[in-house]
Amino acid sequence: MKKTSASKSRFHQALLYFCVDLTDGVSVRMATLWLFLGLTLLFLRGKTEARPVENYSNEITSHRDLSLDFKEKYFKQILDHFNYNSLGNGTYDQRYLITDKYWKKGYGPIFFYTGNEGDISEFARNSGFMVELAAAQGALLIFAEHRYYGKSLPFGKNSFKIPEVGLLTVEQALADYAVMITELKEELGGQTCPVIVFGGSYGGMLSVYMRIRYPNIVAGALAASAPILSTAGLGDPRQFFQDVTADFEKFNPACRDAVQGAFQKLNTLAQQKDYIRIQSAFSLCKTPSSPKDIHQLNGFLRNAFTMMAMLDYPYSTHFMGSMPAFPVKVACEIMLNGTDLMSALRDTVGIVYNNTGELTCYDLYSLYVECADPTGCGLGFNSYAWDYQACTEIEMCFESNNVTDMFPAMPFTEQQREQYCLNRWGVVPRPGWLKTQFWGNDLSTASNIIFSNGDLDPWANGGIRKSLSPSLIAITIPEGAHHLDLRESNPADPESVIVARKKEAEIIAQWVKTARKEPL
Repeated sequence: MKKTSASKSRFHQALLYFCVDLTDGVSVRMATLWLFLGLTLLFLRGKTEARPVENYSNEITSHRDLSLDFKEKYFKQILDHFNYNSLGNGTYDQRYLITDKYWKKGYGPIFFYTGNEGDISEFARNSGFMVELAAAQGALLIFAEHRYYGKSLPFGKNSFKIPEVGLLTVEQALADYAVMITELKEELGGQTCPVIVFGGSYGGMLSVYMRIRYPNIVAGALAASAPILSTAGLGDPRQFFQDVTADFEKFNPACRDAVQGAFQKLNTLAQQKDYIRIQSAFSLCKTPSSPKDIHQLNGFLRNAFTMMAMLDYPYSTHFMGSMPAFPVKVACEIMLNGTDLMSALRDTVGIVYNNTGELTCYDLYSLYVECADPTGCGLGFNSYAWDYQACTEIEMCFESNNVTDMFPAMPFTEQQREQYCLNRWGVVPRPGWLKTQFWGNDLSTASNIIFSNGDLDPWANGGIRKSLSPSLIAITIPEGAHHLDLRESNPADPESVIVARKKEAEIIAQWVKTARKEPL
């Protein structure tokens, strides 16, 4: 590449010779010769520049400046990858988002997001690090939507009926991604391009599973905030809500005491059946009338603290709802400055449920739906899908107990889960299956996986916190909430996430380089 300036000067010299007195035959022949040489050098220079280079910059710049343009497309996907009789080779339309804006076509890597429990456009909008990394490393970007979520409904409005919902499994979702990757690589001329999968939370779990199940297709995985242990039934069921509590306690121990005190006052009124006062204190649309309603209220309140702990980012966000910067701090300030603990608790959960201030009262059963996931399933069709998964393969028998956490005692045992799932979906969970199928904590023979976790994230201790080998790398982000490292760069980012992203970028670049030498 250092010959560029010389090539230019020789070409200019050829043009100069061409402009001599053309009445001189010798001059004409010399001019023609120099012009030919100049054009040849320019052609060779162009050929040299067209060669792919591996030394992409690992310097990440915010994708706010990259004006990304995803295209929404649909892939004809097999309905049932594992049964040739039930549906034959029937298909459904699986949505994906794609951009080749930064791709070194046919050579650059493919960055593939393993969609999780929601609309894929939400994850694309909140995973800006992938965009920044694609720009730095010349990658093709694909965000694939998980079957039964968003617009990828295999049976349309009937998708959540029985038995149609039965094709909603982790294994089917992984097979979807494997087939999509393989066929799109062929279609786009990227057969030799290394694939790196990315995901956050459940999507991060899927990225781990893709690397384990399809190492012939996937060269490496970045699993951000992936609770692969706790969702496989491993660990302490009290851990999650203990860690939610710890976030608020770290800001100010008095905050924990205030929240716990508010719940205790609520419990006292419930025991006295003073439902009218409870309705007034929490601005409920309807007066509670039974222990069931009080249980729903407790779940509604606890869920708000779960959301604030997960999304405790240093700037305002619009992911899974709108949240102010440092919502844990904002919540504690409200709790500690209120004149009455219960009204302060009401105003605190308003950060999650009434951020616009437009609600005049809370409808408990429309704003929060209890399900097989004690941390919350969300609302709408996506909540049906996640509830079903929590009743089958994903194990989340988490509980609060008012001893190791600040919440009322709300147990959720295997027996309670089994009864709920049998009533709701007609299925009986199979504890331990996820551990059997995807290795649980016995990952020593796997390779090329980054497990990133933030210390502010209540899901973190349900994942891999220590490196297991030179290629199974744990990255800790002390000031990080739920998969903060996947988000776009922001001036308010703590130094720890900047360092984490830099390390992730370097590791991924090395995986891509190695995969070129060892074709998959």
